[in-house]
Amino acid sequence: MKSTLPVRGRTVAIAALAAVLIGLLLAAVDARAADTPTGGFSSEAPTTPLATAAMNSDRRTALAPAGAPPEVAAAVAAANRITRKPYRWGGGHGRWRDRGYDCSGTVSYVLHAAGLLKRSRDSTGFMSYGERGKGDWITVYAHGSHAYMIIAGLRFDTSGRGEEGPRWRLERRSGRGYAKRHPAGL
Repeated sequence: MKSTLPVRGRTVAIAALAAVLIGLLLAAVDARAADTPTGGFSSEAPTTPLATAAMNSDRRTALAPAGAPPEVAAAVAAANRITRKPYRWGGGHGRWRDRGYDCSGTVSYVLHAAGLLKRSRDSTGFMSYGERGKGDWITVYAHGSHAYMIIAGLRFDTSGRGEEGPRWRLERRSGRGYAKRHPAGL
């Protein structure tokens, strides 16, 4: 079938069609990104806190969101205090201030500093911590061999890309197979 448009008209029509298709593609990607939690945490849709913590420019510490409950601000501050510590099996269980922390020692330290835990727990112990399900501000993910937490939308974990040890992690992690628990009211 022969076009009735001159060559220049066809070029403009093809360019316009390409622009519309690119616009639709970008809109679809934007819509998908809006549905995806940012910051690289659990791949499951989290309960959205009223505000989200942000990474500081040092890319090592986080900033508690304005208006966060005091326990959440304390948890972020506690996590920030140990981001330079190495992974150390058993660390954080014999004493709160330690040379390094393992996964459950990390979660224990942060929750204790926020006034949300009296004694350290291992990862199995966190499977029955607090209340069942995801929290609005803090969620602990635990199974028999690992534990990590989401605080105000940011993941704090001892494993992930880069350095080992307690760190704010930007990459996503599946929460599949983990018990999801949270402190009462948070």
